[in-house]
Amino acid sequence: MTDRRNGLTYAGAGVDIGAGNALVERIKPAAARTARPGVMAGLGGFGALFDLKAAGYTDPILVAATDGVGTKLRLAIDTGQLDSVGIDLVAMCVNDLVCQGAEPLFFLDYFATGRLSVEAAATVIEGVGAGCAEAGAALVGGETAEMPGMYPPGDFDLAGFAVGAMERGAALPRDVTEGDVLLGLTSSGVHSNGYSLVRQVVEQASLGWDLPAPFADAGLAVALLTPTRIYVRAARAALAAGGLHGLAHITGGGLTENVPRMLPEGLGAEIDLDAWELPPVFDWLRASAGIADAEMLRTFNCGIGLVAVVAADRADALAELLQDEGEAVRRIGRVASGEGVHFKGRL
Repeated sequence: MTDRRNGLTYAGAGVDIGAGNALVERIKPAAARTARPGVMAGLGGFGALFDLKAAGYTDPILVAATDGVGTKLRLAIDTGQLDSVGIDLVAMCVNDLVCQGAEPLFFLDYFATGRLSVEAAATVIEGVGAGCAEAGAALVGGETAEMPGMYPPGDFDLAGFAVGAMERGAALPRDVTEGDVLLGLTSSGVHSNGYSLVRQVVEQASLGWDLPAPFADAGLAVALLTPTRIYVRAARAALAAGGLHGLAHITGGGLTENVPRMLPEGLGAEIDLDAWELPPVFDWLRASAGIADAEMLRTFNCGIGLVAVVAADRADALAELLQDEGEAVRRIGRVASGEGVHFKGRL
Protein backbone atom coordinates (compact mmCIF):
# COMPACT_ATOMS: atom_id res chain seq x y z
CA MET A 1 0.00 0.00 0.00
CA THR A 2 1.09 3.56 -0.62
CA ASP A 3 2.31 5.35 2.53
CA ARG A 4 0.17 8.49 2.89
CA ARG A 5 1.55 9.62 6.25
CA ASN A 6 3.44 12.47 4.60
CA GLY A 7 0.65 13.46 2.16
CA LEU A 8 0.17 17.07 1.14
CA THR A 9 -2.30 19.31 2.98
CA TYR A 10 -4.07 22.57 2.17
CA ALA A 11 -2.36 24.20 5.16
CA GLY A 12 0.99 23.00 3.88
CA ALA A 13 0.17 24.67 0.56
CA GLY A 14 -0.28 27.97 2.41
CA VAL A 15 -4.02 28.18 3.04
CA ASP A 16 -5.06 28.26 6.71
CA ILE A 17 -8.78 27.52 6.97
CA GLY A 18 -8.55 27.89 10.74
CA ALA A 19 -7.34 31.47 10.37
CA GLY A 20 -10.27 32.22 8.09
CA ASN A 21 -12.71 30.84 10.66
CA ALA A 22 -11.02 32.86 13.39
CA LEU A 23 -11.42 36.01 11.29
CA VAL A 24 -15.15 35.40 10.84
CA GLU A 25 -15.58 35.10 14.60
CA ARG A 26 -13.51 38.23 15.16
CA ILE A 27 -15.56 40.41 12.81
CA LYS A 28 -19.03 39.21 13.85
CA PRO A 29 -19.44 42.03 16.42
CA ALA A 30 -18.51 44.65 13.79
CA ALA A 31 -21.15 43.24 11.43
CA ALA A 32 -23.75 42.98 14.21
CA ARG A 33 -23.40 46.70 14.95
CA THR A 34 -24.55 47.48 11.40
CA ALA A 35 -27.88 45.60 11.64
CA ARG A 36 -30.79 47.48 10.12
CA PRO A 37 -34.40 46.81 9.06
CA GLY A 38 -34.49 44.43 6.11
CA VAL A 39 -31.58 42.18 7.04
CA MET A 40 -32.77 38.58 7.22
CA ALA A 41 -29.48 36.65 7.26
CA GLY A 42 -25.89 37.77 7.10
CA LEU A 43 -22.52 36.25 7.95
CA GLY A 44 -22.14 32.50 7.74
CA GLY A 45 -24.49 31.55 4.92
CA PHE A 46 -23.81 31.02 1.23
CA GLY A 47 -25.47 34.36 0.61
CA ALA A 48 -27.12 37.21 2.49
CA LEU A 49 -30.88 37.78 2.49
CA PHE A 50 -32.55 41.19 2.52
CA ASP A 51 -36.26 42.01 2.71
CA LEU A 52 -37.06 45.23 0.84
CA LYS A 53 -40.58 45.39 2.26
CA ALA A 54 -39.21 45.27 5.79
CA ALA A 55 -36.92 48.15 4.83
CA GLY A 56 -40.00 50.22 3.97
CA TYR A 57 -40.09 50.01 0.16
CA THR A 58 -43.23 49.47 -1.90
CA ASP A 59 -42.02 49.76 -5.53
CA PRO A 60 -38.22 49.68 -5.25
CA ILE A 61 -35.47 50.02 -7.82
CA LEU A 62 -32.15 48.46 -6.80
CA VAL A 63 -28.91 50.37 -7.32
CA ALA A 64 -25.46 48.75 -7.08
CA ALA A 65 -21.93 50.14 -6.88
CA THR A 66 -18.46 48.67 -6.54
CA ASP A 67 -15.09 50.32 -5.92
CA GLY A 68 -11.75 50.11 -4.17
CA VAL A 69 -9.40 52.60 -2.52
CA GLY A 70 -6.69 52.74 -5.17
CA THR A 71 -3.05 53.07 -4.21
CA LYS A 72 -4.00 54.67 -0.91
CA LEU A 73 -3.97 51.03 0.12
CA ARG A 74 -0.23 50.88 -0.65
CA LEU A 75 0.37 53.67 1.85
CA ALA A 76 -1.73 51.93 4.51
CA ILE A 77 0.07 48.61 4.04
CA ASP A 78 3.56 50.12 3.95
CA THR A 79 2.96 52.06 7.17
CA GLY A 80 0.90 49.40 8.93
CA GLN A 81 -1.89 51.92 9.56
CA LEU A 82 -4.92 49.90 8.52
CA ASP A 83 -7.65 51.35 10.74
CA SER A 84 -9.29 53.67 8.23
CA VAL A 85 -9.01 52.09 4.76
CA GLY A 86 -12.16 50.09 5.47
CA ILE A 87 -14.03 53.36 5.97
CA ASP A 88 -12.60 54.57 2.65
CA LEU A 89 -13.84 51.41 0.96
CA VAL A 90 -17.40 51.93 2.17
CA ALA A 91 -17.36 55.66 1.41
CA MET A 92 -16.30 55.17 -2.19
CA CYS A 93 -19.30 52.92 -2.82
CA VAL A 94 -22.08 54.47 -0.74
CA ASN A 95 -21.32 58.04 -1.82
CA ASP A 96 -21.82 56.87 -5.40
CA LEU A 97 -25.12 55.19 -4.50
CA VAL A 98 -26.58 58.30 -2.92
CA CYS A 99 -25.70 60.31 -6.04
CA GLN A 100 -28.23 58.11 -7.85
CA GLY A 101 -30.84 58.96 -5.22
CA ALA A 102 -30.54 55.60 -3.47
CA GLU A 103 -30.42 54.66 0.20
CA PRO A 104 -27.50 52.28 0.87
CA LEU A 105 -28.93 49.03 2.26
CA PHE A 106 -26.10 46.54 2.56
CA PHE A 107 -22.41 46.09 1.86
CA LEU A 108 -20.00 43.25 1.12
CA ASP A 109 -16.21 43.34 1.08
CA TYR A 110 -13.54 41.33 -0.73
CA PHE A 111 -10.18 40.91 1.03
CA ALA A 112 -7.52 39.00 -0.94
CA THR A 113 -4.06 38.11 0.34
CA GLY A 114 -1.26 35.58 0.01
CA ARG A 115 -1.24 34.49 3.65
CA LEU A 116 -3.97 35.62 5.98
CA SER A 117 -3.09 37.76 8.99
CA VAL A 118 -6.18 37.66 11.18
CA GLU A 119 -5.12 40.83 12.98
CA ALA A 120 -4.57 42.85 9.79
CA ALA A 121 -7.74 41.61 8.11
CA ALA A 122 -9.84 42.18 11.22
CA THR A 123 -8.53 45.73 11.59
CA VAL A 124 -9.51 46.51 8.00
CA ILE A 125 -12.94 44.88 8.22
CA GLU A 126 -13.70 46.54 11.54
CA GLY A 127 -13.12 49.79 9.64
CA VAL A 128 -15.59 48.56 7.03
CA GLY A 129 -18.09 48.02 9.84
CA ALA A 130 -17.54 51.55 11.12
CA GLY A 131 -18.13 52.96 7.65
CA CYS A 132 -21.27 50.89 7.20
CA ALA A 133 -22.65 52.08 10.54
CA GLU A 134 -22.04 55.69 9.50
CA ALA A 135 -23.78 55.14 6.17
CA GLY A 136 -26.71 53.20 7.62
CA ALA A 137 -25.83 50.11 5.57
CA ALA A 138 -25.62 46.57 6.93
CA LEU A 139 -22.38 44.62 6.58
CA VAL A 140 -23.95 41.33 5.47
CA GLY A 141 -20.94 39.35 4.26
CA GLY A 142 -17.91 39.25 2.05
CA GLU A 143 -15.04 37.08 0.90
CA THR A 144 -11.62 36.50 2.41
CA ALA A 145 -9.44 34.93 -0.26
CA GLU A 146 -6.13 33.41 0.83
CA MET A 147 -4.12 32.81 -2.35
CA PRO A 148 -0.49 31.79 -1.84
CA GLY A 149 1.78 32.98 -4.61
CA MET A 150 -0.56 35.72 -5.76
CA TYR A 151 0.60 38.46 -3.36
CA PRO A 152 3.97 39.25 -1.72
CA PRO A 153 4.16 38.71 2.05
CA GLY A 154 2.09 41.30 3.93
CA ASP A 155 0.25 42.51 0.84
CA PHE A 156 -3.47 42.37 0.25
CA ASP A 157 -6.14 43.92 -1.95
CA LEU A 158 -9.61 45.25 -1.21
CA ALA A 159 -12.84 45.73 -3.09
CA GLY A 160 -16.27 46.76 -1.89
CA PHE A 161 -19.79 46.16 -3.15
CA ALA A 162 -22.83 48.16 -2.04
CA VAL A 163 -26.51 47.73 -2.89
CA GLY A 164 -29.12 50.39 -2.31
CA ALA A 165 -32.70 51.10 -3.24
CA MET A 166 -35.07 53.91 -4.09
CA GLU A 167 -38.73 54.12 -4.95
CA ARG A 168 -39.50 54.08 -8.65
CA GLY A 169 -39.32 57.60 -10.08
CA ALA A 170 -36.99 58.94 -7.37
CA ALA A 171 -33.71 58.64 -9.29
CA LEU A 172 -31.20 61.47 -9.46
CA PRO A 173 -30.40 63.61 -11.33
CA ARG A 174 -33.77 65.08 -12.24
CA ASP A 175 -35.23 68.49 -13.12
CA VAL A 176 -31.79 70.14 -13.45
CA THR A 177 -32.31 73.56 -15.06
CA GLU A 178 -30.26 76.59 -15.99
CA GLY A 179 -29.83 78.83 -12.96
CA ASP A 180 -29.76 76.01 -10.43
CA VAL A 181 -27.18 76.59 -7.68
CA LEU A 182 -24.13 74.40 -7.03
CA LEU A 183 -23.43 73.72 -3.35
CA GLY A 184 -20.06 72.19 -2.51
CA LEU A 185 -19.68 69.98 0.56
CA THR A 186 -16.11 70.11 1.77
CA SER A 187 -13.87 67.04 1.79
CA SER A 188 -11.93 65.60 4.72
CA GLY A 189 -8.71 65.51 2.69
CA VAL A 190 -7.46 63.74 -0.41
CA HIS A 191 -10.13 61.01 0.06
CA SER A 192 -9.24 57.97 -2.12
CA ASN A 193 -8.15 59.30 -5.51
CA GLY A 194 -4.86 60.60 -6.83
CA TYR A 195 -2.58 58.64 -4.52
CA SER A 196 -0.28 57.49 -7.30
CA LEU A 197 0.55 61.17 -7.79
CA VAL A 198 0.61 61.83 -4.03
CA ARG A 199 3.15 59.04 -3.50
CA GLN A 200 5.28 60.42 -6.32
CA VAL A 201 5.22 63.90 -4.77
CA VAL A 202 6.27 62.48 -1.39
CA GLU A 203 9.10 60.49 -3.01
CA GLN A 204 10.28 63.53 -4.98
CA ALA A 205 10.30 65.58 -1.76
CA SER A 206 12.42 62.86 -0.06
CA LEU A 207 10.00 62.65 2.86
CA GLY A 208 9.48 59.66 5.14
CA TRP A 209 5.98 58.55 6.05
CA ASP A 210 6.83 58.86 9.74
CA LEU A 211 7.96 62.50 9.47
CA PRO A 212 5.70 65.42 10.41
CA ALA A 213 3.37 66.47 7.61
CA PRO A 214 4.36 69.84 6.09
CA PHE A 215 0.67 70.77 5.93
CA ALA A 216 -0.80 69.44 9.19
CA ASP A 217 -0.08 68.92 12.87
CA ALA A 218 0.29 65.15 12.42
CA GLY A 219 2.58 62.57 10.92
CA LEU A 220 2.64 62.51 7.11
CA ALA A 221 1.08 59.05 6.79
CA VAL A 222 -1.59 59.78 9.40
CA ALA A 223 -2.56 63.01 7.66
CA LEU A 224 -2.73 61.42 4.21
CA LEU A 225 -4.71 58.43 5.49
CA THR A 226 -7.58 60.61 6.78
CA PRO A 227 -10.61 58.60 5.64
CA THR A 228 -12.97 59.62 2.87
CA ARG A 229 -15.97 61.53 4.17
CA ILE A 230 -19.30 59.70 4.01
CA TYR A 231 -22.05 62.07 2.83
CA VAL A 232 -25.00 59.68 2.90
CA ARG A 233 -27.01 60.98 5.86
CA ALA A 234 -26.67 64.64 4.90
CA ALA A 235 -27.45 64.00 1.24
CA ARG A 236 -30.53 61.94 2.07
CA ALA A 237 -31.77 64.63 4.44
CA ALA A 238 -31.47 67.19 1.63
CA LEU A 239 -33.23 64.86 -0.78
CA ALA A 240 -36.13 64.41 1.65
CA ALA A 241 -36.42 68.18 2.15
CA GLY A 242 -37.04 68.86 -1.54
CA GLY A 243 -35.27 71.04 -4.07
CA LEU A 244 -32.27 68.73 -4.60
CA HIS A 245 -31.85 68.04 -8.32
CA GLY A 246 -28.53 66.20 -8.52
CA LEU A 247 -25.39 65.06 -6.73
CA ALA A 248 -21.83 64.43 -7.91
CA HIS A 249 -19.25 62.50 -5.88
CA ILE A 250 -15.90 64.13 -6.63
CA THR A 251 -13.60 61.17 -7.19
CA GLY A 252 -11.22 60.35 -10.06
CA GLY A 253 -11.53 63.09 -12.64
CA GLY A 254 -12.11 65.74 -9.99
CA LEU A 255 -14.58 68.58 -10.43
CA THR A 256 -13.76 68.77 -14.12
CA GLU A 257 -15.18 65.37 -15.03
CA ASN A 258 -17.63 64.50 -12.25
CA VAL A 259 -19.85 67.58 -12.16
CA PRO A 260 -20.97 67.13 -15.81
CA ARG A 261 -22.16 63.59 -14.99
CA MET A 262 -25.24 65.04 -13.28
CA LEU A 263 -26.05 67.63 -15.94
CA PRO A 264 -28.36 67.03 -18.91
CA GLU A 265 -27.26 67.58 -22.48
CA GLY A 266 -26.96 71.25 -23.33
CA LEU A 267 -26.17 72.39 -19.79
CA GLY A 268 -22.83 72.99 -18.14
CA ALA A 269 -21.53 74.43 -14.89
CA GLU A 270 -19.84 77.65 -13.89
CA ILE A 271 -17.65 77.19 -10.80
CA ASP A 272 -15.99 80.01 -8.88
CA LEU A 273 -12.66 78.75 -7.52
CA ASP A 274 -12.55 81.73 -5.15
CA ALA A 275 -15.65 80.43 -3.34
CA TRP A 276 -13.59 78.20 -1.05
CA GLU A 277 -10.06 78.05 0.27
CA LEU A 278 -7.81 75.30 -1.04
CA PRO A 279 -7.05 73.01 1.94
CA PRO A 280 -3.39 72.90 3.06
CA VAL A 281 -2.76 69.36 1.80
CA PHE A 282 -3.65 70.36 -1.76
CA ASP A 283 -1.74 73.62 -1.53
CA TRP A 284 1.31 71.62 -0.44
CA LEU A 285 0.92 69.05 -3.23
CA ARG A 286 0.58 71.79 -5.84
CA ALA A 287 3.52 73.83 -4.58
CA SER A 288 5.83 70.85 -4.01
CA ALA A 289 5.43 69.42 -7.50
CA GLY A 290 4.48 72.51 -9.50
CA ILE A 291 1.13 70.97 -10.46
CA ALA A 292 -0.97 73.18 -12.73
CA ASP A 293 -4.48 74.18 -11.66
CA ALA A 294 -6.05 72.22 -14.53
CA GLU A 295 -4.21 69.07 -13.45
CA MET A 296 -5.20 69.59 -9.81
CA LEU A 297 -8.85 70.00 -10.76
CA ARG A 298 -9.02 66.78 -12.77
CA THR A 299 -6.95 64.68 -10.36
CA PHE A 300 -8.02 65.70 -6.83
CA ASN A 301 -11.21 66.85 -5.14
CA CYS A 302 -9.38 70.09 -4.16
CA GLY A 303 -11.45 70.41 -1.00
CA ILE A 304 -14.93 69.69 -2.39
CA GLY A 305 -16.00 66.08 -1.91
CA LEU A 306 -19.62 66.28 -3.05
CA VAL A 307 -21.46 68.79 -5.24
CA ALA A 308 -25.21 69.27 -5.01
CA VAL A 309 -27.35 70.90 -7.70
CA VAL A 310 -30.29 72.61 -6.00
CA ALA A 311 -33.16 74.84 -7.04
CA ALA A 312 -32.15 78.48 -6.70
CA ASP A 313 -35.08 79.28 -4.41
CA ARG A 314 -34.09 76.40 -2.09
CA ALA A 315 -30.34 77.02 -2.02
CA ASP A 316 -30.18 78.90 1.28
CA ALA A 317 -32.52 76.51 3.08
CA LEU A 318 -30.68 73.41 1.83
CA ALA A 319 -27.29 74.89 2.67
CA GLU A 320 -28.51 75.48 6.21
CA LEU A 321 -29.94 71.95 6.42
CA LEU A 322 -26.67 70.42 5.23
CA GLN A 323 -24.76 72.47 7.78
CA ASP A 324 -27.11 71.25 10.50
CA GLU A 325 -26.25 67.71 9.37
CA GLY A 326 -22.58 68.45 10.07
CA GLU A 327 -21.34 69.45 6.64
CA ALA A 328 -19.32 72.52 5.74
CA VAL A 329 -21.08 73.98 2.70
CA ARG A 330 -19.89 76.46 0.10
CA ARG A 331 -21.94 78.08 -2.67
CA ILE A 332 -19.55 77.39 -5.54
CA GLY A 333 -21.42 78.15 -8.75
CA ARG A 334 -24.43 77.65 -10.97
CA VAL A 335 -25.80 75.61 -13.84
CA ALA A 336 -25.49 77.46 -17.14
CA SER A 337 -26.05 76.84 -20.83
CA GLY A 338 -23.27 75.07 -22.68
CA GLU A 339 -21.28 71.94 -21.95
CA GLY A 340 -18.66 70.96 -19.40
CA VAL A 341 -17.31 72.97 -16.48
CA HIS A 342 -16.10 76.54 -16.81
CA PHE A 343 -13.90 77.74 -13.95
CA LYS A 344 -13.30 81.30 -12.93
CA GLY A 345 -10.84 82.54 -10.33
CA ARG A 346 -7.81 80.54 -9.16
CA LEU A 347 -7.23 77.75 -6.74
